[in-house]
Amino acid sequence: MSGDVFRLGLIGAGRMGRTHLRALAGFVEVDVTAVAEPSAVARAALADTGLRRYETVPQLLDAGGIDGVLIAAPSDLHAQIVGLVAAAGLPILCEKPCGVTTADALRAADAAQRGGVPLQIAYWRRYVPDLQVLHERIQQGELGDLHLVVCYQWDGQPPARLFRAHSGGIFIDMGVHEFDQARWLTGQQIEQVTAVASPLVGDPEVVADVDSAQALMTLSGGASGVVSLGRYFPGGDMARVEVFGTHGAVRVDFLDPKDGEQAQLDALRRQAEGFAAYARGGPPTGASIADAVQALDAATRATAAVPRLRGALDGLDPTKGAAP
Repeated sequence: MSGDVFRLGLIGAGRMGRTHLRALAGFVEVDVTAVAEPSAVARAALADTGLRRYETVPQLLDAGGIDGVLIAAPSDLHAQIVGLVAAAGLPILCEKPCGVTTADALRAADAAQRGGVPLQIAYWRRYVPDLQVLHERIQQGELGDLHLVVCYQWDGQPPARLFRAHSGGIFIDMGVHEFDQARWLTGQQIEQVTAVASPLVGDPEVVADVDSAQALMTLSGGASGVVSLGRYFPGGDMARVEVFGTHGAVRVDFLDPKDGEQAQLDALRRQAEGFAAYARGGPPTGASIADAVQALDAATRATAAVPRLRGALDGLDPTKGAAP
């Protein structure tokens, strides 16, 4: 480790990898110093950043000079890459959902345990100040007995077709955020899950996915939950949560199109800082691999409830794919 700066190696310079780079630009405490990315075009786009650039994960790991790794590769490669990084003995911050099946997440957990390394899952909502306040109010009982939690995530536009083909579908791609958020905010476990989806899909070549879907769940403490997902929202990405209790109701619009991506960038920076502290031996402040397993389990059950999405589950094979 170099001085007080925590040096991160980034694996994956796609959409989310570039978002992390924007979030950490100029951040003193955590610095991305190297990247592994199989796409020559994506690597070339980073030519002016000063980052050390590698084509493969083994090249990045063999070069050294990093204190931990941030995995932002395609979801169906997460477990394999966790295994490579854990074997190298480096702490890991893995983008959600840490695989596209619970089997993936459990393999990642086993690899981290065998390697004796910290593994945190990047559910960045846990680092949004307004949501942290809401979490604390709920845990202190200020809202009374909870009746309903509603989590919305509607994106400005759909991701690329290739991304969707590797994402596991809308509930595993997007919905895991909401399932994790509902568990974290309420302190309750997800029990029953069912779901519906609109048949409307803007891209006729997209299969085993939808452009909007809604899940209904029951929680262990008696509350009900709704997860609302969509890929078309005027103005840009939107996310909010509403909680109804016997002593009050709260709505938090923590991602508003009029504010752009700033709330997410700020949370990603706080998340990186929390991960660095965890990697240095401090207490974990983010989502664990056990949390990731629970979110994936709920997302899988929601996916199975929608006939069009079952094809996404049929196509998921945790033994396939090759790490970059």
